Amino acid sequence: MPVNNHYDAIIVGCGSVGNPTAYQLAEAGLKVLVLDRRPSAGQGENKTAIGGVRATHSDPGKISTCLFSIDIFSTWEEKYGFDIGWKPGGYCFPVYDSGTEATLKGLIPYQKECGMTIDWVSPERVQQLIPGVNPEGLRGGTYSPKDGQVSSILAPIAFQREAEKNGAIYHFNERVTGYLRKGSRITGVKTDRTTYNAEWVVLAAGSDAAEHGPLLGIDIPVTPDSHEAGISAPIDHFLEPLVVDLRPGPEGKTANFYFGQNKEGQIIFCYTPKELFPGTDRESLSEFLPVLASRMISLIPKFKNLLIRRIWRGCYPMTPDGVPIIDYAPGLEGLILAVGMCGQGLMLGPGVGRNITSMIVEGSSCLSTEAQSCFRYERDLLEAAKTETLK
Repeated sequence: MPVNNHYDAIIVGCGSVGNPTAYQLAEAGLKVLVLDRRPSAGQGENKTAIGGVRATHSDPGKISTCLFSIDIFSTWEEKYGFDIGWKPGGYCFPVYDSGTEATLKGLIPYQKECGMTIDWVSPERVQQLIPGVNPEGLRGGTYSPKDGQVSSILAPIAFQREAEKNGAIYHFNERVTGYLRKGSRITGVKTDRTTYNAEWVVLAAGSDAAEHGPLLGIDIPVTPDSHEAGISAPIDHFLEPLVVDLRPGPEGKTANFYFGQNKEGQIIFCYTPKELFPGTDRESLSEFLPVLASRMISLIPKFKNLLIRRIWRGCYPMTPDGVPIIDYAPGLEGLILAVGMCGQGLMLGPGVGRNITSMIVEGSSCLSTEAQSCFRYERDLLEAAKTETLK
């Protein structure tokens, strides 16, 4: 341990964002301490993610950040020799109505301008990509072949292992209870065990982020709501892309439905309910599987014989506009906020880590001015909520 508990950077939270940030800061040569109140890496919302990693978004901040993430995930095994469950195959959005078609087609030129590989494909191509998809009314869809899937269980192990190889120190079962400051500068943290000093503190506390606001004297507008997901028993591999179905759900209960087949052959799935469930309750609801089953079978009828192995709930740490806050904290030098990933922390995390490393090491974001502006703390959250299409 560094003398006098002094570090270059302390990361509060060891989940989808804090862990890959630790790996990249340590690789850049910084002395890094990671603190988490849980017993090991990725034990908050990280492990509840279904593993989709897409750059298919409608704002330049998420697109650019996820392109960085895809670069890190897709080359990980080749670079480090550790299988993180990366499965290429892209994302496909099948479309059944003219309004959704117009919206998605309208985004493609801008997505390409931001660096994405994406195109509108024919109904026949969608049926090739999603064997057994319901052909009735199918108009085509978008396909982004460089997107993919990763294991939310293996990725945290990989990031921690490489971070520790480069000298990062992890303290689990240790809760941050306060922040040290000198004037307007944050100089470290106080925990339920001791105090630590640092040049930089990164707050990446997931669903707990808002609890740190009073400790820092700022508002952190992150409110968690809970979502359910599930996984099937393995079946013969037939599906390459992860699929997003934007049709209105049965009985008006779901906003969208998304699923994929992982490397082990299991179908892993989730949906966004139209009526959200604020809070951190992780008890599964009796309505989830019946509604979900109806939604799945209406899109791919042969799923009627699918054996579901288990279901679970996790939290989306939401901002009012559905876009993260990744920024230097207002009025507090030495503090970076990386909060409010809105259920996309796994796909954003490595890219966020690359950006934060640039913010600390180079003194500025590695994103374009337009892309970084999406993540500003000081933005009109309610106005921005009207403009982001692909949440």
